[in-house]
Amino acid sequence: LHTSLNSAMDSIRTSVHDLRDESVNLKDAIESMLQEFTFCPVQLHFDMSLEIPKEIKYCFITVTKEALSNIIRHSRATKVQIRMQEHPALYQLCIEDNGGRDTNRPLTAFPDMPSQTGMGLSNMEERAKSLGGRLQIMQKDGFKIFITIPKKEGF
Repeated sequence: LHTSLNSAMDSIRTSVHDLRDESVNLKDAIESMLQEFTFCPVQLHFDMSLEIPKEIKYCFITVTKEALSNIIRHSRATKVQIRMQEHPALYQLCIEDNGGRDTNRPLTAFPDMPSQTGMGLSNMEERAKSLGGRLQIMQKDGFKIFITIPKKEGF
C-alpha cells in the first residue's frame, strides 16, 4: 500500500508539474520580466506560435533573464532589443544592446573574444547546447547574444 501511494503521489506531482510547464506563456513571461527592467528601454519583437516546447520556453526565459542581468552589471547600454522568432526548422533568440560592455571585465570561451567568460554566458551556452542549439556572441557597436535551436521531431 505504501509503495502504491508513493507511486500515485509521484505520478500526480509529475502531471501537475507538466500542466504548469505547458501553461507558461513565453511572451507573457518575457513581457512581465521587461516591466521590471528599468535600466534602459527594451523593444521586444515576438514572432512565435503558442505551441512552443517547454524546454525552449524555459531556455529563452532563463537566457533573457541572465542577459538583462548582465546588461545591468556590465553594459553602458541605452537601449536593448530582444527578438524571438520561430522558423520552420528552428527557434531563434537574439538579445542586443548598444552599450557594449565594461572592458575591465574579461570574456573567454568564445574564440572571437579575449580573456574569461563569466558563469552567465557559459550557462547560456550550455542551455543552448543541451537542446542541440548554438550560442554566438558578437561585440561590435554593442553586445549581441544570438541563439539558434533546431526543431526536433515532435517539436
